[in-house]
Amino acid sequence: MKPSVLISIALLIGATAVFLVARWVGLGGAAKVGPRVVIAASAVDAGMPLAANNVRVLQWPGQTAPQGGFDSPEKVVGRVTRQTLVPGEPILESRLAPVDVKGGLSATLETGKRAITVRVNDVIGVAGFALPGSYVDVLVSARDARNEPFSKIVLDRVKVLAVAQETAADPAKPKVVNAVTLELTPAESERLDLARSVGSLSLALRNELDRAQLTSAGTRLDDLMHEVTRSAGSAWDTIAPKTNATQARAAPTTRQAPSGVEEYRGIQRDIGIGTGSAL
Repeated sequence: MKPSVLISIALLIGATAVFLVARWVGLGGAAKVGPRVVIAASAVDAGMPLAANNVRVLQWPGQTAPQGGFDSPEKVVGRVTRQTLVPGEPILESRLAPVDVKGGLSATLETGKRAITVRVNDVIGVAGFALPGSYVDVLVSARDARNEPFSKIVLDRVKVLAVAQETAADPAKPKVVNAVTLELTPAESERLDLARSVGSLSLALRNELDRAQLTSAGTRLDDLMHEVTRSAGSAWDTIAPKTNATQARAAPTTRQAPSGVEEYRGIQRDIGIGTGSAL
């Protein structure tokens, strides 16, 4: 075979290889370009409408966009956020209030829930650590029909919507406030309203991932005192003998009277019957 023919064949094979490699690289590069997804360009507090400068479009890695996401800023601008958004977070339908909602705290409420505010102090409000988005248990301390004191958890795992008038707060900077707004069902709202009318309320901060339901029957004064006595246990046993010994030492001694009867007549003392002596 002539050398020129061999050269032509080699060039053809090389060109084909280059074409196939280029096509493969092109397809690979196209596969790396994901769908368009709208993300938050800046932090947005719950209950606030999204502005154009709050969002931007990102080419999402992979072939599948986040479920409930958007591909165009026009679809989210003007919508009210139901929860606080952080920069870089995909904006999802579940994080936004319905289209017709105009904003405010009501936009952050779940369907069927209500917002109710209770007054607190720096202790009842968990020293400022009960922040918007955290979960608390609500306790009531009051007296029963027999005027006996008791304490009981009346609501568990209640979401905090706002502290004072703030729907967002910095977890690193707890703030003591005088009012906390909670998200409750209508039935829970009734229980809370009754509880605060009969006694004082306290909040117990809980882990937001803890979904366990409480079945506490409450605590009364007798329960508390009996528990203290049981927990003291050996301490009471060791203290008791010391207390008795101390009382025994402190008790006045009694002198045995001599046998017979002592009788005083003027300055004379008679011991026994018919026995007398002068003092």
